[in-house]
Amino acid sequence: MLDLVVRNGKTIDGKKMEIGISDGKIVALTEKIDQETRKEIVLTDDQYISAGWIDDHVHCYEKMTLYYDYPDEVGVKRGVTTVIDAGTTGAENIGDFCELAKKSKSNVYALLNISKWGIVEQDELADLTKVQRDAVRTAIEKFPEFIVGLKARMSKTVIGSSGIEPLRLAKQFQHEYGELPLMVHVGSAPPELSEILDLMEKGDVLTHCFNGKENGIFDREKQQIKDFVWDAYTKGIVFDIGHGTDSFNFDVAKQALREGMKSTSISSDIYVRNRENGPVYDLATTMEKLFVVGYSWEEILTQVTERPAENFHLTTKGKLAVGYDADMTIFTIKHSEKELIDSNGNTRKASQEILPMETIIGGQVYDN
Repeated sequence: MLDLVVRNGKTIDGKKMEIGISDGKIVALTEKIDQETRKEIVLTDDQYISAGWIDDHVHCYEKMTLYYDYPDEVGVKRGVTTVIDAGTTGAENIGDFCELAKKSKSNVYALLNISKWGIVEQDELADLTKVQRDAVRTAIEKFPEFIVGLKARMSKTVIGSSGIEPLRLAKQFQHEYGELPLMVHVGSAPPELSEILDLMEKGDVLTHCFNGKENGIFDREKQQIKDFVWDAYTKGIVFDIGHGTDSFNFDVAKQALREGMKSTSISSDIYVRNRENGPVYDLATTMEKLFVVGYSWEEILTQVTERPAENFHLTTKGKLAVGYDADMTIFTIKHSEKELIDSNGNTRKASQEILPMETIIGGQVYDN
């Protein structure tokens, strides 16, 4: 007997299916399931289903003060089945975060900040004595299921006078400790974006890829994407949205699209202040902004499911397929007028909203 069957399901591209779930896994995926089940849910004709949405850049360690939130506030309540905290904690406090995360309905993972206390203050990489090789190794060995990558924030307010050295250290740790994925935050110089991209390799994640800052990907004088950015893009560096309070600009994203450059993954960089006061609000709103820029819903959904799962080696997530975790998002597309705002105060009118209705995590159904 199955634990749950999802009936009348269809994906955004119109593929119809029924999904059978047992022991938290997808065990059947076909046009019609005739097996007995303990529970079933029937989607309405205006509802779609996708693999569970993954937000690979959030801040949800509730004991911090600078950037913090609660996993379920940015996760299951927002249609997101899996959140990856992007370096809020370091080796000294990630253990406490791991214990707290176990209480959440949402799946929670973490990127380990290379600074041992994480983002207690804005300048965590200004003092390189806080970047300790042995501490990083010990944390990775102690929490291998929780830590899915490393995080280095490479912008002026974070590094102080440390220059590019924190990123050099992050790359050393990455190669020494099992080739973990590395996410790199970019912002105002120093260091220069060109220096950062020179050190990054295929598969490394550049977050805040479409920020509107002078040290971003857009050459304001030439009104085009910088040549060295194209070099990084073509060598396989992952371009992640990481919207955040200061790091998404409609015009930059649109210009990139005109030139044929698209993000690889869509994330929110959400925490309590930009969730409650904007401009982020939730992952769905960030997805809507990429739709306004010109991405299709099919592309957008891939960038919050399959792509982040691949980038962070979540091998049983990100797809509707037999053997994968029973994490799914049920949603509708509503035609309505909605004003969206980017990190620089620019507005756009959206004609469609994406609205999560139910979230399934490990086979458990939660209403939104």
